[in-house]
Amino acid sequence: MNNKPVYLTAEGLEKLKAELEQLITVERPRVAQRIHEAKLDGDISENAEYEDAKQEQSFLEGRIATLEGQIKNAAVISASSSDRVGIGSRVVIKDADGEETFTIVGSAEAAPREGRISNESPVGTALMGHKKGDKVTVNAPAGPVVYTLVSID
Repeated sequence: MNNKPVYLTAEGLEKLKAELEQLITVERPRVAQRIHEAKLDGDISENAEYEDAKQEQSFLEGRIATLEGQIKNAAVISASSSDRVGIGSRVVIKDADGEETFTIVGSAEAAPREGRISNESPVGTALMGHKKGDKVTVNAPAGPVVYTLVSID
């Protein structure tokens, strides 16, 4: 099993725990009931409802295993008052197109549309360890992009 730390904020850890609880207490019994009802329809070898329910169960159990692993390996981070970018830092970067604000989070919490980028993403990786005023080059698919680190909170 992968023992790589999963960097999460306290809020992110609580969201994962809540999702796991929902899957175990609500979704797992619902899927089990679907399988049971599909079995009652007779021959399961050609039963589409049974096959669909088993596939849903497989996906559900995979997600439960993933969440359990993430929670087990969780490394809770908090925003630090460092002058260098780290996980939990809220940064403002500027390029020729303008400014963008991001919070650097672990990959399990990344949601770029919500302003949370992974420390493992190209931009996140490039920013890690830099300080205000530094110029950072990100190797994007369209070519290198240079950002100026405007602020760190």
